[in-house]
Formats: sequence, C-alpha cells, structure tokens
Amino acid sequence: MRNSVLMGAVAAIALFAQAPASASSYTVKMLNNGPTGMMQFDTSLVRVKLGDTVTFEPSDLGHNAETIPGMLPAGAEPFKGQMSKPLTVKFTKPGVYGFRCMPHFSMGMVGLVVVGNPVNLAEAKAVSLPGRPKQIISGLLASIK
Repeated sequence: MRNSVLMGAVAAIALFAQAPASASSYTVKMLNNGPTGMMQFDTSLVRVKLGDTVTFEPSDLGHNAETIPGMLPAGAEPFKGQMSKPLTVKFTKPGVYGFRCMPHFSMGMVGLVVVGNPVNLAEAKAVSLPGRPKQIISGLLASIK
C-alpha cells in the first residue's frame, strides 16, 4: 500500500513537471488616433513566449492585422484578419513577426511581435519596405537584441 501511494505521488510530480506553463494573452488595439499620431497600433512591439496569444482588436473601424510578407520565421503560418474584426493569433514558432494594417500600411501602421529568441532577425531586417513603414520597423528591429 505504501509503495502504491509513493508511486502515485512520484507519477503526479512527474506529470506536473512536464506540464507547460500557462500561456499568456496580449491585446494590441488598432487606433485611428494613438499616443504618437494617427493610424497606429497602441503597442508596436510585443514580446511574447511560445504558446502565447495576441489579439489584434479594432478600437476603431476600418482596420485589420496581417503579417508583413517575408517577416515571419520559417515554417510559421502567415495571418490575415478581416476588416474591422478582432483577430487572435497563437504564436508557436520563435522569431520576429512583422504585422501591419493593410489599409494604413503606407501611413506607418506597422509593428512587431517577438516570440522568444528572434531567430529570423537578420531576415526580418532584410525585408524591403517603403517610406514610413521602413522607418518605424527599422527602429523597432534596432531595439531587439
């Protein structure tokens, strides 16, 4: 009897040791007017862990969130939200993910999600972007170590 109780306790400890830590959720709001200007995400740089989720929430209508082509880790699935609808993305691959609001991309409505180790940082820096988006993304990428 004592052995079976001890074995049960050992099994329970092993099970808890293997259980993943609970994932966290983050929200990024899409705004017409933000803290530093018009047409922006309220958070342009989000650092998360593997398994965490980010919800892109349209606080104002006329926005979406989608990956910037070429700015995601190898093997990661691109995402593209519907206009004026929230989009929740679960991040399962480490690296740098560029995101944008397509209608306001040229105005610099862009940002980054960094998941764990930024394994594709050099590739993300090599993506060619126009004017304002390039300026914003370059500054964000420079802050990643």
